[in-house]
Amino acid sequence: MRLLGIDPGLQTTGFGIIDVDGSNLSYVASGTIKTTHLDLGQLPARIKILFDGICEVCTRYEPDAASVEIIFVNVNPQSTLLLGQARGASLAALGHSNLSVHEYTALQMKKAVVGHGRADKSQVQEMVKRLLKLPVLPGKDAADALGMAITHAHVGHAMARLAQATPLTRRTSGMYRDGRIN
Repeated sequence: MRLLGIDPGLQTTGFGIIDVDGSNLSYVASGTIKTTHLDLGQLPARIKILFDGICEVCTRYEPDAASVEIIFVNVNPQSTLLLGQARGASLAALGHSNLSVHEYTALQMKKAVVGHGRADKSQVQEMVKRLLKLPVLPGKDAADALGMAITHAHVGHAMARLAQATPLTRRTSGMYRDGRIN
């Protein structure tokens, strides 16, 4: 299975692609889509670059599924809105490419990749390098995107099994009846 991870950002969006075969992870590609050459006021043009860039990555590498970082609310609401628009462009491009999309927080990614949710970017870079047996550290945004793909490789199977499980219902016979223990 080929997985695409996305670390959305309005100025720099990271992407990372890995192949998963059982518990084996293989690096395919990673990089960034940058909009820094445009003025901050050119939001529609920036969104278009992100959308087109992710569509191009999907066409070139043909992933089977994608994982995207869930954003958190910053102290600055304007920054949160802008980041949300970059994330929206990413989600729209993934939807346009007919990919199933899975979402994880940065905390979940850091726990899955490094082992604790308070890891800094350099720790994520180092663990991504080790897990994928890379010769050099990936860039920060690419490492976070690869971390998203690795997270889905680790937990996606378990999440899919949970989603297919029969929902829990209250038993009407035996130990529980009418909400009371017999």
